[in-house]
Amino acid sequence: MRVLKVLAVVLFVGVLVVIGAAYFMSEPRPEGREAPEADELARKMEQAVRKDAWDRTGAVRWSFFDEHHYVWDRKRDLVEVRWGETRVLLRTGDKTGRVWGEDGEVTGGDAESALQTAYKFWVNDSFWLNPVVKFFDPGVKREIVTEEDGETGLLVTYTSGGVTPGDAYLWNADENGLPVRWRMWVSIIPVGGVSMTWEGWTELSTGALIATEHEGAGKMITFITNVEGAQDLEALGGSPGLFDPLFQG
Repeated sequence: MRVLKVLAVVLFVGVLVVIGAAYFMSEPRPEGREAPEADELARKMEQAVRKDAWDRTGAVRWSFFDEHHYVWDRKRDLVEVRWGETRVLLRTGDKTGRVWGEDGEVTGGDAESALQTAYKFWVNDSFWLNPVVKFFDPGVKREIVTEEDGETGLLVTYTSGGVTPGDAYLWNADENGLPVRWRMWVSIIPVGGVSMTWEGWTELSTGALIATEHEGAGKMITFITNVEGAQDLEALGGSPGLFDPLFQG
């Protein structure tokens, strides 16, 4: 019993240390102002990552941390998500689809759980794939921020949609509008203002630019691997009937 009490105290103290560290390390979210300059900077960043080319990219294949693997038919709002022994064909609009595991197709509650998991993976991982092109989505607030060093930043807040509404990101770009870093105030990270760079830019066959690497806390991490894009699923290659099971009884 005494050992359990000691462990409980140690755990409690550990939690307090983590909370205290998060408190002192956190940066307050900056105050921005809605102004035409915010939209101008957002448009400049869109042009830098070639949003027009992204809009022509009808199909994308990529892996996220080499653990979640995707084939995304953007024209039909369909995505294949694979992780471990699980394969999901998902309609991103209504979160329905079909699920397969190691022993064949999965149905019932297990399938529903896998569909929800696949949707959450896709929302997060496709956001990291190309967040700049979402600046003008419904529910997105854009504000200009003048930082202490005089640098101008774009504060982007997602007031609705996704799976974590309320998340905010302060973007910095180079003179051409290409993103160089962001700082995050997001629900999944207890420390506010965590900074990560945007590097490792890769050009898809359509001309769109995708950042594959991010440096944070002095460590460079590759988030996006095996990324390819094309005008449509056929041009991307692979199985032409990949999503046929979604339209079969």
